[in-house]
Amino acid sequence: MPSRRSFLRTTSLAPLLSLTTNQTAPTLIKPAKLRPGDTIGLFCPAAPAYSHETVKITQESLQALGFQTKLGPHIYDRYGYLAGRDADRVSDLHAFFNDQSVKAVMAIHGGWGCARLLPLLDYDLIQRNPKVLIGYSDITALLLAIYAKTGLVTMHGPVGSATFNTYTVDWFRRVLMEGETVTMRNPTDKGDNLTQTQDRITTIRPGLARGRLVGGNLTVLSHLVGSPYLPDWKNTILFLEDTHEDIYRMDRMFTQLKLAGILNQIAGFVFGKCSDCGPGNGSYGSLTLDDVLTEYIIPLDKPAYSGATIGHISNKFTVPLGIDTEIDATAGTIRLLESAVS
Repeated sequence: MPSRRSFLRTTSLAPLLSLTTNQTAPTLIKPAKLRPGDTIGLFCPAAPAYSHETVKITQESLQALGFQTKLGPHIYDRYGYLAGRDADRVSDLHAFFNDQSVKAVMAIHGGWGCARLLPLLDYDLIQRNPKVLIGYSDITALLLAIYAKTGLVTMHGPVGSATFNTYTVDWFRRVLMEGETVTMRNPTDKGDNLTQTQDRITTIRPGLARGRLVGGNLTVLSHLVGSPYLPDWKNTILFLEDTHEDIYRMDRMFTQLKLAGILNQIAGFVFGKCSDCGPGNGSYGSLTLDDVLTEYIIPLDKPAYSGATIGHISNKFTVPLGIDTEIDATAGTIRLLESAVS
């Protein structure tokens, strides 16, 4: 699959800043909770389904959870690095939202291409037919735009090709099937070590913060800045994650969020995982990710922590966008103050 950064380019923000902060939030809409026997629609809004086996494993995993599945008509289409033409990928999404037998819509995987669909979406159709929409990585573009335009609570969680292990399934079930007001806390198992070495959290600024939970993939989010497809950032809890990005690119994207006035509006900050985002071989004098987070987040003087199990990882939370939330940056927790589903 081609690298996302091969297709995205940072653009000048100066003439567009007014679009980043004036979005009026629509009334919040919660999708119905999922129940055994419900049908989940599977589609490819970005990169193609290169493997029929991956799709089959997705179907079998969801069936093991008690769901039925339906494949989008264009799920195996190819148009270069995209899963078919933009209009066809959009038509699969529209068809699922218009299909009353489908209760949730899940992307098979990300890649690149969701942002191309945003001007083509029928937001009125989606608003009239609210249902669970779930994915991560490039799917961030759909999650943010649909939440911003319709008020629908969207879900940053597993895609079809993700690992449906016990940890990931447990959070999926508790948030989307049980409708719990969960407290998301990383595992604390030390394994055979004297202290915990995996999934640790790091407090950047201690304290509690409350706000609407909004965020997703940093690269995708930063490249929507200046467009009308981002929500109002005032008093939000911003969560971010990424993968395979050089540190200077992370620095550049945080600079973009700062210059656009987004960081100054948030109430709190959570950084998940940045898989394979080290300085790299031969990067003499490079900043580290810790350096970048320290430089951009500490001056905000808002509660913030990093290390949450959100991102391109096997064990992941299901994180709803738009829900009132409290974070404890000292304990490293995200507590939903209301159910994400109705």
